[in-house]
Amino acid sequence: MTSLNHHDHIKEDERQDYTFTVYSENTIGILSRIAIIFSKRKINIESLNTSPSEIDGIHRFNIVIQETGDVVRKLARQIEKQVDVLKVYFNTNHETIWQELALYKVPTDVIAEKVEVERLLRQYGATAVVIRKDYTVFSVTGHREETDRLVAALEPYNLIEFVRSARVAIIKDSRGFHEKLKEFEALEPSEEVVENEFLNKGDDVFTM
Repeated sequence: MTSLNHHDHIKEDERQDYTFTVYSENTIGILSRIAIIFSKRKINIESLNTSPSEIDGIHRFNIVIQETGDVVRKLARQIEKQVDVLKVYFNTNHETIWQELALYKVPTDVIAEKVEVERLLRQYGATAVVIRKDYTVFSVTGHREETDRLVAALEPYNLIEFVRSARVAIIKDSRGFHEKLKEFEALEPSEEVVENEFLNKGDDVFTM
């Protein structure tokens, strides 16, 4: 599966959430260069997460935007032209498994005195992270709609603070980007896992 292949859930003229999965070398300035591509088109990034991937020296970006399929394809091509970018994939919510982490700070006395608050937290699978005399911090993992609903439910009970992470996502039908890189390294071993000449190998290396 490559970034330019057909996706069953992509609607060319209808705006919906898309998650870009970008693999790149861990170089200074790559995040800024990718972000400029979106800002030049006046496209708002809804969520941005960067982390190490399963391959040493390669970073993985999850970027969420709301756009049409046609615009998303053009953005993927532009991002792939960046020197340090190895591959770009884009997928709809139907094609990914994704989660976000949310933290809620709630007065401890409210939890102790209000049975309905404890029931709410259990209902959303909240886990206590820190318990203090004046407040307790809970974590919830889920989709944005779920964490938003809990915010609304806790507001009447003096919710002190709320924060949510960016989306982390895995492509459902991917065999794993690391497999192709390992196959290629076995044929042409080198000190570094990925070098720029990989970009000239095209789909022989990066097709999933």
